[in-house]
Amino acid sequence: MASSEAPPGPLLAALAARLTGNAEEEQAAAAPGRLATVGQIAALFRDRAGREKATESLFQDLLQILRKASYEIDVTYKQNNTLEHTDSLFLLVSECFRCLRNACVQCTKNQNVMRNLGLIEASVHLIQLLHKLETNLESLLTAFRCSLQFLGNIATGNKDSQHRIWTLAFPSLFLNCLNHQDEKMVAYCCMVLFTCLNPERTRELQEENNLNVALAVLRASRKYPESEWAFLIVTNHLLKCPELVKAMYAKLSNQERASFLELIQSEIGENNTVISAETAKFLVNCFKEKCQAVLILAFAANDDDEEALVTIRLVDVLCEMTSNSGHLECLQACPDLLEVTVKTLQLAHLAGKKSTNIFTVTHSGQEQSCHPAVGFKSHLIRLIGNLCYKNKANQDKVYDLDGIPLILDNCSIDDNNPFVSQWAVYTIRNLTEQNERNQELIAQMEQQGLADNSVLENMGLKVEKQDQKLILRSSGKTPHL
Repeated sequence: MASSEAPPGPLLAALAARLTGNAEEEQAAAAPGRLATVGQIAALFRDRAGREKATESLFQDLLQILRKASYEIDVTYKQNNTLEHTDSLFLLVSECFRCLRNACVQCTKNQNVMRNLGLIEASVHLIQLLHKLETNLESLLTAFRCSLQFLGNIATGNKDSQHRIWTLAFPSLFLNCLNHQDEKMVAYCCMVLFTCLNPERTRELQEENNLNVALAVLRASRKYPESEWAFLIVTNHLLKCPELVKAMYAKLSNQERASFLELIQSEIGENNTVISAETAKFLVNCFKEKCQAVLILAFAANDDDEEALVTIRLVDVLCEMTSNSGHLECLQACPDLLEVTVKTLQLAHLAGKKSTNIFTVTHSGQEQSCHPAVGFKSHLIRLIGNLCYKNKANQDKVYDLDGIPLILDNCSIDDNNPFVSQWAVYTIRNLTEQNERNQELIAQMEQQGLADNSVLENMGLKVEKQDQKLILRSSGKTPHL
């Protein structure tokens, strides 16, 4: 059965002719009927058949309309210092950009024609004008949003358009839009930025004059956690440039650092993202420099200390990284990381014994505290266990640092450290795997009453005496991990 709809070619030609006729007869941009005509063309461009029939002359007409509208908006504002009676112009600008945006979808030919006509330049100029007007007029905001959507679409899959946008818009336009109060504006700006970024341009962001763009993206991802584009820029570009990570981290507040580290932790833990060895070592050094900041949390008045919170997040990130095979070997070889971790655990454990605080072993059965240091000792023990996994040199280091008795002393249930006993079991097993000296030490401690036999049973281990020598063997029971 034949379709009752008119084919897009003749209809588009008729609308284009009407648009050209209006342009010749009317000097004002918002001429009667022009908005409806552009809207009908935008609707035709939603379909591939309509987009493929677009002509260069049609895009030329749309370019002239945008230029006229831009001029009239600018003159009206300069003469009257107001945007009164400009609604029709903003509506027309929005419809023009919808038309252009739709025409770009999966159509390289249209993208190239528009770029060669100068539509990217005209759009950037208009966006800068709209930003300068500083108003929350809804019709203006809509025009602003549509203009950014057009830039995103003309750049998609088109390196020449990406290069032109980057040359014209970076960094000022991106920075202005990323700092806008309108959430949609920020999202569309992130879409354009993501589409234009590549490794070389990402490296440009670390330069002093450009760093604010990267920081603005990071803040947008925190302010608008549902913003997919901001998140993709951070994970697909920013985190892959070690020097940029260092430069951003140096400029962030402690609160922002904590959020940044949470994002990294999530990416590694949930998405198995592997960050560079250079970035991993940088985070290790951050932890080593600030590891003892957490000890201030032994005093109740300091439970919101932001530097301590950053250190806690660093430990969380290192735990995730050492649980990922892509990072483990690099971190196991990091100088002093294991020593610093054991030392920090020793100091926290000692602080908990000297007075009653968040590091004190507690078993009241009450609801878990929301204190930021809850679980800190558990995570340190987990980190030690990961660093010793199938690594004889690190197993021996823990022995030399008197870390084994320390870990055994943290095997009891502790409300302030959920799963601490399970992590201690895991760590002891990693410390004793194919390590006779560590096995013998634990066996001697058990004989002398220094190690709780029930702890060894929970680990699936038992001590036997053989030829005057104590041996740690499997009990044949499944360990309670």
